[in-house]
Amino acid sequence: MATRRSDLNQETEMTFLDHLEELRWHLVRSIVAIVVFAIVAFVFHRFIFDVIILAPKTPAFWTNQQLCALGELLNVSSLCINAVPFKVINISMAGQFSTHIMVSLVLGIIVAFPYIFWEFWRFVSPALYTKEKQSSRGAIFYTSLLFMLGVLFGYFLIVPLSVHFLGSYNVSAQVENTIDLKSYISTVTSVVLASGIIFELPIFVYFLAKAGLVSAAFLRKYRKHSVVVILALSAIITPPDVFSQILVCLPLLLLYEVGIIIARRIEAKST
Repeated sequence: MATRRSDLNQETEMTFLDHLEELRWHLVRSIVAIVVFAIVAFVFHRFIFDVIILAPKTPAFWTNQQLCALGELLNVSSLCINAVPFKVINISMAGQFSTHIMVSLVLGIIVAFPYIFWEFWRFVSPALYTKEKQSSRGAIFYTSLLFMLGVLFGYFLIVPLSVHFLGSYNVSAQVENTIDLKSYISTVTSVVLASGIIFELPIFVYFLAKAGLVSAAFLRKYRKHSVVVILALSAIITPPDVFSQILVCLPLLLLYEVGIIIARRIEAKST
């Protein structure tokens, strides 16, 4: 028999099947939210693709303009990225339609993320004591905020750098880059989602610290090791050039330091 804790610290017996039934409805509502936002994205596909998805490869994209202006100021021409946009083609009969559906679903997940986490929190929170609920206040807001910041960071910084490097790289002048639509979309969506998940690092540290699995001293001890891991992670999600990796490493290192502060505060409250 499983128990759930109410705000009055009264325990109500729930069977395993009761938990599964409740979890099922939380999942159903989350899926419905994803589908609703995916349908909206599907309907406004012209704006989604022309203004959002395909924009990072054009000179008019905000990041490309700012880096190009910085390059002119510093007299570093290599900072002027995506000055000549490459052509994106479709080589599959159902390629554009399947890509349309995939992008709509990904956007549905991203936009619905705060609601999905809220449903998850509604399922978990009754099992917490009142004090635990109070200490976790704002979890939905901060988790959603960090995820959205990660998505924006990936979209405005990593995506244009990745698109520029991979789209302009060639092994021979005789080989012309004509990028497949699915390949381009896969790169953009994977980078954006990976960035959103990575920015949840302080949240992971919070729950690990609450569970007593990590401490501020532990995180400080392995700070040098974390730098190596972050560098490796940055190398995976960015093009293989030092400038891009440094731009990605800096916020990740900052998030790690934030995690140390969070762990220290949790320890201070528990003593």
